[in-house]
Amino acid sequence: MRRHIFAALVSCCLLPPLQAGSLFAASGDATVMIQGFHWTSWQSGSWWGEVKNKAGELSAAGIDLVWLPPPSDSLSPEGYMPRRLEVLDSGYGTAAQLSSAVRALHGAGLRVIADVVVNHRVGSKDWADFTAPAWGPDSVCSDDEWGRGQGAPDTGKGFHAARDIDHTKKYVRDSVKAWLSALRAGPGFDGWRYDYARGFSPEYLLEYNRASGASFAVAEIWDDFDPDASDAHRQASCDWMDAAGGEIKVFDFTTKGLLQQAALSGEYWRLAGADGRPSGVLGWWPANAVTFIDNHDTGPSPSGSVQGRSWPFPSDKVAAGYAYILTHPGIPCVYWPHFFDWGLKDGIAALIKIRRAAGITASSAVSIARAEQGLYAAFVDGKVAVKLGDKPWNPGAGWRPAASGGGYAVWTKGN
Repeated sequence: MRRHIFAALVSCCLLPPLQAGSLFAASGDATVMIQGFHWTSWQSGSWWGEVKNKAGELSAAGIDLVWLPPPSDSLSPEGYMPRRLEVLDSGYGTAAQLSSAVRALHGAGLRVIADVVVNHRVGSKDWADFTAPAWGPDSVCSDDEWGRGQGAPDTGKGFHAARDIDHTKKYVRDSVKAWLSALRAGPGFDGWRYDYARGFSPEYLLEYNRASGASFAVAEIWDDFDPDASDAHRQASCDWMDAAGGEIKVFDFTTKGLLQQAALSGEYWRLAGADGRPSGVLGWWPANAVTFIDNHDTGPSPSGSVQGRSWPFPSDKVAAGYAYILTHPGIPCVYWPHFFDWGLKDGIAALIKIRRAAGITASSAVSIARAEQGLYAAFVDGKVAVKLGDKPWNPGAGWRPAASGGGYAVWTKGN
C-alpha cells in the first residue's frame, strides 16, 4: 500500500489511497447493520422465519442493513462447509422461507447481505465430487490436502477442512459470478459478507463484487492480533482493501482488539493513535471500517456455545463497547444475541437514535479529549461527547446527558 501525507490533519502517517469510489464516495454512509444470526441459529428449525418476524423491530431500532448466514446447502448446518451452492435449502430453512424473509426485510426498509463462502467447498458424497454447479478436479488447488487437485497453487491461505478452490480458473469464476447474480435476482440479496477472505487473492473478490453489482460488501480479514503491534495489524487490513480497489470494506478487528483490551485493563490510551486519531482501521480508513463488538466466531450464542476461535468481549463491558462504536465513525455492526438475548436492545436502540439525530456517519470527525489509564473521552462532529472508563469527566457547559450505563456516558450538544 502506498504512503500518503494528509498535511491538513497530521504531519506523517500511513493512509489508504484516496481513490474515487471508496473513501470519499462513502463518506456520508450512515449504515448501521446487524449480524442477523449466531453460531447456533440453525437449531431454531426455521431461522429465516425468525428473521422475518423481527423485520419491523429492527427497522424501528434504526438498523438498516442485515447480514444473513450462508444461504446454500452445506455439510455443516452453520453453512460454512458449502456443498451445493445453487441449492438454497439449508440448515436455516427452505429457499421459499429465505425469499420471504428477504422480502419482509426489504419491506421494512432494510438492505440484506448474504454470507458468501467461495474460498472452499466440499463434495456431494466424496472429497471433491462437486455438483450444482459441477466442477472438475482442476477446480481444486494443487497444494490442497486432498492431494489430487489439478488446479494452480493456492493464491492465499489454505483451509484444512474443505477443498481450497482455484479461482484462477475462468470457468470457476464464471460459475461463482452466475451464482451471485442468481442470489441477487432470486432471494434478492443486496450485497455480500465475504468469508475467509485471506484464502485467495483479493483481485478475484473484486471481480465477483463488480460482476454481481453489490451495493454493500465487507470482507473478513482476521489476522493474528498483537495489541502492541496494532499499526501493523491495521496496515495489513488497509493493504488488502487497497488491493481490492477500495471497493470492499473490512471488519475492523484491530478496533475490536484494542477496545477489548482497553475494557479489560483500563488501558484506554490504546484507543488513540500517535496521530491523534482513533486506533484501528477506524482511524485510517473509517469509511471502510465495519466496527463490531462480537460475531458468531468470537462471541457466544444464546446457548453459550462458542467457536474454537472464540475471542469474546468482556460481558460486563459490552454495553460500553456499543457506546464507543455507535458514537464513532465507521459502520457499526450489532451482534444479534446482544440485541435480542442479552437485554441490551433498548440501550443499543437509544445509542442508534443518538447517532441518527446527530447525523454521525462512517467518516465523521473525532476529537479525542483524553485517552489514558482509566479514561477515554472524545467529541464526534462537535455534536456528541462520549466517555469510557471509571474516571470522572464531563464535556463542559452546553452539553446534556443523553445515555449512560456501566463504564460509559454519552452527551449531546444542548440548544
